[in-house]
Amino acid sequence: MVEEIRRFNRTVTQRVGALNDAYLSRDRPLGQARVLWEIGPDGCDVRALRARLDVDSGYLSRLLRALEGDGLVAVERSDGDGRVRTARLTKTGLAERETLDSRSDELAASILAPLSERQRTRLVAAMAEVSRLLVASTVDVAATDPRGAAAEECLRAYFAEIGERFENGFEHDRSLMPDEAAMTPPAGVFLVATLHGDAVGCGGLLFEDNDSAYLKRMWVSSSVRGLGLGRRLLAELEWHAAASGARTVRLETNRTLTEAMGLYRAAGYREVEPFNAEPYAHHWFEKQL
Repeated sequence: MVEEIRRFNRTVTQRVGALNDAYLSRDRPLGQARVLWEIGPDGCDVRALRARLDVDSGYLSRLLRALEGDGLVAVERSDGDGRVRTARLTKTGLAERETLDSRSDELAASILAPLSERQRTRLVAAMAEVSRLLVASTVDVAATDPRGAAAEECLRAYFAEIGERFENGFEHDRSLMPDEAAMTPPAGVFLVATLHGDAVGCGGLLFEDNDSAYLKRMWVSSSVRGLGLGRRLLAELEWHAAASGARTVRLETNRTLTEAMGLYRAAGYREVEPFNAEPYAHHWFEKQL
């Protein structure tokens, strides 16, 4: 598998011209061209730009300085916070970005041109699948404090979504677990999934006294659904449960969350009799680890 990925990487970098110092026959390498494209016509916060490109701050600073030297980019500090910097394209930079866009279209067309219609369809479908899987491999999952900014962002999105989906809405204080801060070691664990610095999923556990772990607050952003992140979060939570000594994972869910029930059943959970009085639950599940 490793060799196939390396072969694919070599083919792609050569075919798209990433090895050339003058990408798309312009006067700059691919790294500078990509930064121009990512900044876009509306500008971009430098920290967000670094997270989006997944490069270290030193390398990004060198790229920006080179583009500033060519009169293509201006980096400005925020009036309210001097630590916040925003990169914006100059008039010349906007024109260069339009040229790069046009030549990128020409490169894509040149890749498709020698192929039959059937081959084009296969290539584009394969590229879409590869893109989805590469995004999935970029997501980072880590244990974090449920009171932290990333966790709170996930929980706000989760509560807003179930508030819309549940038949009678959702009131946090009515839930059996109104304080997510309880899901911290040694009493529990809370996982947050991030993609390019953005929080895109979460899930937590409480370790109970009866050799079981209670799973709560499983959520995946709609922007990354279909990438297998729910299954990955669930598997990592089960690992933490087993590491804590739990033999069983238990959870409950609302009947409107059909995709969640499908995930749990596919992962080996079986429906059981109610084991608590969660007011928003219609189905209760457990799995022997």
